Amino acid sequence: MPSSRSHQQRRKLYRRKKQAQLFPTILRNRLIFIWVIFLLGLIGLAARVFFLQIVDYDHLKAIAQSQHQVTLRPYIPRRTIVDRNGDILALDRITYTLYVHPIGFGLPQDLLETLPEAIAPDDLPKAVAHYLAPILGDTSPNDLEATFRRQRSGILLRPSLDLAQVNDIRRLRIDGLELVERYGRFYPQGSTAAEITGYVQQDEHLGQAGIELSQESLIQREPISLNLRRNARGAILPGDLQAEAMKYDDWQLQLSLDTPLQEAARQALQKQMQAYKAKRGIVIVMDAQSGELLSLVTEPNYDPNNYGQVKDFSVFKNWAVADLYEPGSTFKPINVALALDAGVITPNTTFNDPGSIQVGPHRMKNYNGAGNGVIDVAGILRVSSNVGMIRMMQQLPRNDYYDRLQSLKLTELTGIDLPGEVAGTLKSREKFTASPVEAAVNSFGQGLTVTPIKLVQLHGAIANGGTLVRPHLVKGLFNSQGEAQTVTPKADVPRNPQQLASDSIEADKAGDRIFSPEVAQTVLEMMETVVADGSGEKAKIAGYRIGGKTGTAQKALNGRYIPGAYITSFVSIFPVDNPRYVVFAAADEPTAPNSFGGTVAAPVVHDVLQALISREKIPPTGPIDLPKTSPTN
Repeated sequence: MPSSRSHQQRRKLYRRKKQAQLFPTILRNRLIFIWVIFLLGLIGLAARVFFLQIVDYDHLKAIAQSQHQVTLRPYIPRRTIVDRNGDILALDRITYTLYVHPIGFGLPQDLLETLPEAIAPDDLPKAVAHYLAPILGDTSPNDLEATFRRQRSGILLRPSLDLAQVNDIRRLRIDGLELVERYGRFYPQGSTAAEITGYVQQDEHLGQAGIELSQESLIQREPISLNLRRNARGAILPGDLQAEAMKYDDWQLQLSLDTPLQEAARQALQKQMQAYKAKRGIVIVMDAQSGELLSLVTEPNYDPNNYGQVKDFSVFKNWAVADLYEPGSTFKPINVALALDAGVITPNTTFNDPGSIQVGPHRMKNYNGAGNGVIDVAGILRVSSNVGMIRMMQQLPRNDYYDRLQSLKLTELTGIDLPGEVAGTLKSREKFTASPVEAAVNSFGQGLTVTPIKLVQLHGAIANGGTLVRPHLVKGLFNSQGEAQTVTPKADVPRNPQQLASDSIEADKAGDRIFSPEVAQTVLEMMETVVADGSGEKAKIAGYRIGGKTGTAQKALNGRYIPGAYITSFVSIFPVDNPRYVVFAAADEPTAPNSFGGTVAAPVVHDVLQALISREKIPPTGPIDLPKTSPTN
């Protein structure tokens, strides 16, 4: 037993000794393992810091900046458009859009109590229309009610309302009427100059017609972006906003338009259109020396503040620049100038006018079929003789005549700063020279087409001594310090006012010369007889020398003339002793009896000239005596 117990004790002692020897090794291994884990953690942390601070620095910096900074893009208003007198034609201001939601209609008790007996209190569309129509002023309650019943919600009723209308609508306290406040384009003159200014689409704030479209790059200011700091709560720190940050240029786009003259021209045109039941009409007043347009009126017209109410979209197209027509007898002075310039006639040359003439297979006659006997060149214009014009232009070889028509740049644009201009048409040389018919019809203004603005440009050359000037409306950019940027607007104008072309209007005067000054003056004096004692007598103003020419041109469609459809027109140069202005008026398809250029359009020009005399303070030159003949159309 003792030996066995002793053996066990020895074994225990051995194990204890062995364990005592192993403990330092295990402890050391554990410590090494811990240090390895710790070291790996440090290496991983260092790698992460390296990645964040070096590799991903730019990305994290951008995130940090986005958390501490905010970028604002404030609304930048379009430049104001003004006329030659500084009167505002278009500007940006806070405006209100009216939406209606018939599904949510509700009237306060006081309105329900004042409803007419004919309107049931539960007929809310009819009741709302009753109260709203008088405020809008341009629609009837029945039309409004019909609009409300077509859609349950989200009806855009008016894109722009004035402040008085907004206040009246708010006072109604009718549920279902929503006024949305926004910046919008406002036209203080209403429809007075809509064919010139055009309009701006409210949602996209982009020009859609007129100067607003063609001169978008001049009217639209450069956008501004503001980078501001904010604190941890997101509040903007105003100390970081620079004093100059919210300032923008105060350039205004000035036009050559004379608004009072524009209004006078519109009234004169509307009066004659109503009297003669014309489909549409036009008036243009141009300074023949500079090409500046003082007035450009087209009827019918629209209100650019409520462009969304327009049902006939053709009113958005300015037919002064976008529609071609055969000018008829208003082109005769141009042909006389060509013949004089070619030297094939003189002012004293005479022709026999029996009333009709055979040209190739066609018999051509005067507008009334009557003959005028032997008449000189001035007489041909005075009585508007087609036969006389045919015989006159037959003195020119057809190739030469064609070349001279080409020199007028009939098939080229005038370069006016309005959108949508189209070029005129002239038959090919082969067709023109193959038969005498084309030359004959061209002699009295048929068979070729021009725009009204092109015809005005051509007569401007007679007024200024033979030079084509570019018709235009834009005078330049002007600011409150009196500084000016006189520009020649083009299709792609630089956006920065400091980079705008410095071409002056004087450059437009140095255009293409199409007549000699002597020829231009001779033709002008012949045109004076048309007003003094011819078909343009209704444009006569006592004490003033006025040149003019009537036109009654048949309209064509698909190569055929439309029976009974005419464009009656009158073009005038004023004053003859110091030619400065070209005034053109036309009425499309007048249907009343006795509708001719001398009866429909000449009175319009008379009224416009009187307004022009008053506006420009043009003194009279005294009465003149010219030979008396029987006035005709």
